[in-house]
Amino acid sequence: MTHFLKNSKILTLLFGSLTLGTQAQTVDKVNDPVEWINPLMGTASKPSLSTGNTYPAIALPWGMNFWMPQTGKMGDGWAYTYDADKIRGFKQTHQPSPWINDYGQFAIMPITGKIRFQEDQRASWFSHKSEIAKPYYYSVYLADHDVTTEITPTERAAMMRFTFPKTDSAFVVIDALDKGSFVKIIPEKNQIIGYTTKNSGGVPENFKNYFIIQFDKPITYKSVWKAKELLANELSVTDNHVGAVVGFKISKRGEQVTAKIASSFISFEQAEINLKEVGNQSFEEVKNLGKGIWNTALSRIAVEGGSVDQTRTFYSCLYRTMLFPRKFYELDAKGKVVHYSPYNGQVLPGYMFTDNGFWDTFRAVFPFFNLMHRNLNSQIMEGLVNAYKESGFLPEWASPGHRDCMIGSNSASLIADAYIKGVRGFDVETLYQAMLKNSENEGPLTSVGRKGVKYYNDLGYVPYDVKINENAARTLEYAYDDFCIYQLGKALNKPASELERFAKRSQNYKNLYDPSHKLMRGKNADGNFQSPFNPFKWGDAFTEGNSWHYTWSVFHDIKGLSNLMGGKKEFANMLDSVFVVPPVFDDSYYGFVIHEIREMQIMNMGNYAHGNQPIQHMPYLYNYAGQPWKSQYWVREVMNKLYQPTPDGYCGDEDNGQTSAWYVFSAMGFYPVCPGTDQYVLGAPLFKKVTLSLENGKQVVIKAPNNSADNKYIGNLKWNGKDYSKNWLSHNDLQKGATLDFLMQSSPATNRGVSETDIPYSFVK
Repeated sequence: MTHFLKNSKILTLLFGSLTLGTQAQTVDKVNDPVEWINPLMGTASKPSLSTGNTYPAIALPWGMNFWMPQTGKMGDGWAYTYDADKIRGFKQTHQPSPWINDYGQFAIMPITGKIRFQEDQRASWFSHKSEIAKPYYYSVYLADHDVTTEITPTERAAMMRFTFPKTDSAFVVIDALDKGSFVKIIPEKNQIIGYTTKNSGGVPENFKNYFIIQFDKPITYKSVWKAKELLANELSVTDNHVGAVVGFKISKRGEQVTAKIASSFISFEQAEINLKEVGNQSFEEVKNLGKGIWNTALSRIAVEGGSVDQTRTFYSCLYRTMLFPRKFYELDAKGKVVHYSPYNGQVLPGYMFTDNGFWDTFRAVFPFFNLMHRNLNSQIMEGLVNAYKESGFLPEWASPGHRDCMIGSNSASLIADAYIKGVRGFDVETLYQAMLKNSENEGPLTSVGRKGVKYYNDLGYVPYDVKINENAARTLEYAYDDFCIYQLGKALNKPASELERFAKRSQNYKNLYDPSHKLMRGKNADGNFQSPFNPFKWGDAFTEGNSWHYTWSVFHDIKGLSNLMGGKKEFANMLDSVFVVPPVFDDSYYGFVIHEIREMQIMNMGNYAHGNQPIQHMPYLYNYAGQPWKSQYWVREVMNKLYQPTPDGYCGDEDNGQTSAWYVFSAMGFYPVCPGTDQYVLGAPLFKKVTLSLENGKQVVIKAPNNSADNKYIGNLKWNGKDYSKNWLSHNDLQKGATLDFLMQSSPATNRGVSETDIPYSFVK
């Protein structure tokens, strides 16, 4: 086996150069990064236990439409699960999360033999052994129909190819799903058009997803259906749940039927325009184009010198960072950017992006865009301007319009981080005014604006006893968001009185600090802490976590938090305690063990709950305590133990790229603890070499040639050849291009990075 791996030209072409060491097989170079991705990573999930809650998204980066094989029943958020036996169809999907569910979806399914159009009857057994899943291509053999289905996508269109046996009963079923749908067969054009209205909320009354399906063979059988009834003599139907069945003459085994598919949220005419993304290209041409697009995007970060599993995990995570938020805009007949507004139902000029929960993604996904995809993030910011103008509030969880999910007004973090890190080309003044509005108003949903804002502004916290759930978490996030407003206001030269207001409010986290426990705690309106207090109680005053998780949500003022705890030594002791205390929990707020609790419990890392977002930055906080080697240790432990390129590869919800972005940043050796500042906080690189190709043409080269499983600690760091002792990196300086040389070693370097000048930014100096 060793000889084969060293000398196989095929493997070298596919996977780069592989060498064997004493510890593990090492990947010296990646030539074809898209082939290292496993889109099935995280799909072995269920409501009670998430190993990612992902599905294989067959899509281009940030594409408007994704495609997926559908194993779950219609309307099930767990639409594809790895342990399923049958596929019910191939679905155009816009689902960002099983908890948010889908919208604008319809399904296509090839069948043979008797006409069966209902999902349970048309479903076919399949095996992962006859399944190929790549970002740009999906293929599977449907055993009950003896048909192989292939899919390859563009941003707003796709091609499907069905390989049939010799049969006089080869059919394709189109399911426009329930909640109101329409289909029409146009046999003279070998075409089907239709629309679906199925959604899970967040849409105007006139919402429709218009689709067009163009076959390359003459339609020899045609029928529409509604509910359970086949309407054999009709070519169109509108009802609650409708679809179509078309048949083709297949004269020999292996004969193929190809379908070109596009959709639009604007009109049938726009769907026709979107179909031009496929044009006259063959299936293979679209497939190869998609592969090239992915490889171009992925190759901007080249990793070398990791194990096979580390390399696969890295590129699988990088793929997940490049899916959401999706493009919700289209190009009209004149090539102009237009969008259907998911807020007011109008067709308007300009960019729109959606399918994102900022509570998750402000932490690392958007900082990643500001590092590597700045032009994209400029467009996303302009999309936020449009969302604000069309709805009156900034979105916090959009899919496609406002959804009532999660807390905070973390859009402030996205906007401030983009502007402070030099992203331009958007109306920052309008976004600043939108942030000010958030700081003084509740929204029409609890997820927009600030729930409990009057209490927060008057008392300095949202009280525990005023019937506002997750009040302590809201307080902590509002305080950080006020810091972001302060930072942006300062950059925009806003009046001193305005800056002072938000500087003061950024310190509101202190109002919830309980010195007797050295933890954050809910507080009643009369100024007394809520009692009894159980720091292991999930929910209640906190959001999907407990006090041990949320106490660290003072991203902007870690030194201030450390001072409250008695200084760096006590602060470090409290950080240690997170990993030391057992994974005990109190689930009484929920009345059952939610999946986030179970995921913490089974990971065997104390009360550290990496499967959910609030604590993901916490391992980096040892850098503020003068003990950076502990950050290096724990970050490596999390990467090694909690991530694998397998169907159960995540330790909780992947969440629109956030849990993946944590890995991508951490593998590079740094992490954005406090978006809205210029700094990244050091961990330690995972690979021997990482090369970042920035949009401005500069490169950041991260070298750690003696990196290994044992050598996880930083002994020395040189920035452009000069010794560098700080525990943080400047975004601004990285954008100029840089070479970072890490000397890694097997024991902690307890004298490096321990002075006050080495500590990352805090609001309190």
